[in-house]
Parts: sequence; structure tokens; C-alpha cells
Amino acid sequence: MTDLRAALTGISGILVTPFDHDDRLAPALQGPIVERAIAAGVHVLVANGNTGEFYALTLREAERMVRAAAEHVAGRVPLVAGVGRSVADACELARVSKDAGAAALMVHQPPDPFAAPRGVVEYVRRVADAGDGLPVVLYLRNDAIGTAAIADLCAIEGVIGVKWATPNPLKLAEAIAATDPSIIWVGGLAEVWAPPLYAVGARGFTSGLINVWPERSVAIHAALEAGDYARARSLIDGMKAFEAIRAQELNGTNVTGVKAALHLLGHDCGATRPPSAWPLTDVQRANLAEFLEGNAVPRF
Repeated sequence: MTDLRAALTGISGILVTPFDHDDRLAPALQGPIVERAIAAGVHVLVANGNTGEFYALTLREAERMVRAAAEHVAGRVPLVAGVGRSVADACELARVSKDAGAAALMVHQPPDPFAAPRGVVEYVRRVADAGDGLPVVLYLRNDAIGTAAIADLCAIEGVIGVKWATPNPLKLAEAIAATDPSIIWVGGLAEVWAPPLYAVGARGFTSGLINVWPERSVAIHAALEAGDYARARSLIDGMKAFEAIRAQELNGTNVTGVKAALHLLGHDCGATRPPSAWPLTDVQRANLAEFLEGNAVPRF
């Protein structure tokens, strides 16, 4: 548990889900990505996160991917398994993830349009029970649930951290003040938002960039941990072209940009599934190629 808690204050790398050209899972293609991330020093790897197209997978596909990720990681760093959708699906995936060897669960915030704050608390409690002792990290994409509900969620037995994925540092500071000091608050908006979230108490951040350029993520984390915000900002500025591509079309090119970059670097992990945008436009692809070449991002 001590190692897990320390690792969560590092980089949580959200792994892509590879597909073949017939839109079937191709788990073996994830292996080289895991190897590069671990070699670069990424602290935690996450299966079935949003960069892994969690909501585009069937339950059985998600189960297969957490098992595959566990085999690739082989215990070298903690593996966190994303779980979600219906409470029954989330509980089943929690049980499978524990059996596969995951070190913790990441509970996706339910996207149900009629989710009540106290209903979300009960949802997480049931998933935590299904995990049978696995530590739980909450994935919070909407802070409108309110600080009181966030405090109730953090008080559930087994919850050790929150992946804060809303661009609201003041609300984050409020939530930190309202919860147990042992809760780990992870910046959930990747590298670009890491400095302002660090400034109010977050530690560590999530990253989809690790699939493409893990060394840059590790350098940004090192700068933030050293309190060198100027260095961190400079490193982040150098990757903004990549993040700008991912943020287009209502963030619909988020995973598209990652998979297109992998293809340009010689490691084709297939297309993204609808409703994600695929492929990149000619302009987007040209800008992406310029970014990769201009930064000499290593090929696979």
C-alpha cells in the first residue's frame, strides 16, 4: 500500500486499447507501449481509462484488456484498473480486475444524466465492496456533485485517492480541505493542467502522452516535484501543439491524436471507435507529423 500511495503521486499513464484493422482487440500491441513507459520511469499504468476508449469497449473486451495489461506490466509498477458503466458491470469488472492482479480500481464517475450525489456514493460503495479490499481511486470529471458528496465519497472504506479531472483549482482546494488528509489528489487533466492543480495541493498527474512520448511526461513530473514551475511550463509549452490537436472537435480527437501519433511513429494500434473522430483531417495529421519530427520523438 505504501508503494501504491507513493506511485499515485507520480504519473498515471492511461494506456491505449489497440485494435486490428477489422476492429477487433489486438492486446499484444499494447506490450511495446508498456515497455517504453516503464523504461522511461512512468510510475503507474492504467487499463480501461478514457484514453483506452473505455466507453467504446464491451464489458468482455474491458475484462480482456485488464488481463492483458496485467500480463504486460507483470508487477513492475502498480496497475490501476478502470471500472464503470452500470453498477452491475462495474462490480463484475472490479472482481475480474482483482483476479487479474490489479493493484487498485479507478471508478469512473457515472455518466447517467439522472445521477444523484447520494446515488453516486452508493454506486462507489458497491463497487468498492465488489473489489474485496482493493484500494479505490475516484475519477471525478464533474465537480457539480458538490463538496459534501465528494467528502462522503472519500469517506468510503478503501478510497485512497481522487483523480481530479475538472478545470477548477479552487473547488479542488475546497475538496482537499473537506476530506481526510490521507487522501491522494491526482491531477486528472494531464500535463497541461498539472501546474495549477499542483499549486493547490494535487500531486502527480494522469497522462495519455506516455503512450507516445513518456520521457517528456517524466521530465514534467520531475520539474513539478522540484518546485521548478518555470521548467515545467517550458516543457509543457513544447507539447502544446500535440494537446491542441487532441482538444479539437469537442475533445473528440483526444484518443485519435494518440493513435495517429503511434501510427506515425511506426506502431499502428488501429483506429479509434465512434463516437471518437477518425481519422485526423489532413491539416491535423500534418500538424501532428510536424510536432513529432520537430521534437525528434523516438520511433518504435
